[in-house]
Amino acid sequence: MNNLKKVGLTALAGALASVSVNAADLSVTGTASINLYQEEGKDSANGWTMGDVISFSASQELDNGMTVTVNHALDDGVIDDRSVTVDGVMGGTFTFHGKDGSSVLGSKDDTTPTAGEEAWGDVTGATAALGGASSEDMMHYSNSSLMDGVTFAVAYVPSGGTTEEESSVDYGVEYTNDSGLTAGIAMGENNADADASIDGSILYGKMVVAESFTIGATISEHDSETANSDVDFQAYGISFAASEELSLSVNMSSHDYELSTKQDQDALGVSVAYVMGSMTFTANHNTVDNIAGSGADDRSGYNLNLAFAF
Repeated sequence: MNNLKKVGLTALAGALASVSVNAADLSVTGTASINLYQEEGKDSANGWTMGDVISFSASQELDNGMTVTVNHALDDGVIDDRSVTVDGVMGGTFTFHGKDGSSVLGSKDDTTPTAGEEAWGDVTGATAALGGASSEDMMHYSNSSLMDGVTFAVAYVPSGGTTEEESSVDYGVEYTNDSGLTAGIAMGENNADADASIDGSILYGKMVVAESFTIGATISEHDSETANSDVDFQAYGISFAASEELSLSVNMSSHDYELSTKQDQDALGVSVAYVMGSMTFTANHNTVDNIAGSGADDRSGYNLNLAFAF
């Protein structure tokens, strides 16, 4: 019996020794911020808040040359932004977003240069820029190796499981060059609402001028199957890098609603950002007229944020 035990232990040790262990690259990063937010004519109670995000990342290169990366973030103590990324899939990058994914249209909804917030942000009830479908457990693929300076991207959001709801797909192409030009187009179909499919399209571009200035514009539209629900969106912005640490920007945007009882929502925002090492201070003041097309509700809001990266 003892001999049999020795033979078994020897075989097990040999099997374990033959298994190669590849140590993954692990990293932990984080941010913490102190924030003050208030709106004109609206009771915001205590406008002071704290934010914190801890991000965990692990990556490993496979024998075939691909690299797999797992990202996991805790945002204010809540599980957020979970994803698995495989780099090297047909020359590009495939990402499965378990949570907090973004479609191609969503990632390009307002690309105008800003030191802080978009013009329509930080005002409760204001219509946001026009994005696309997004959800948990969605897929995204991008490839920048097909042509110099050109990146192709596509996103797929599976149906929610109802008998009527369909999956959503959007895609886009972006071009960049060494002169500071970035331009692109994105389009797709959003079927998150089974009874109101939306065809969306975005055209955008920005350009570095005289080294310190960046100008940009975003034009988009949502064509809905629901009557009188189409929306057009335009945004324009200019930013100025006063130094390596200080930047300022002015942004404006407008939503044009097909419904005749709604008036255009117009927004104007001013932002400033100051970076000192791992500390960033941002401040912005936004004014929105005809919030969500109300025709009467005009309000402004401001946001002060002091953030630290670790």
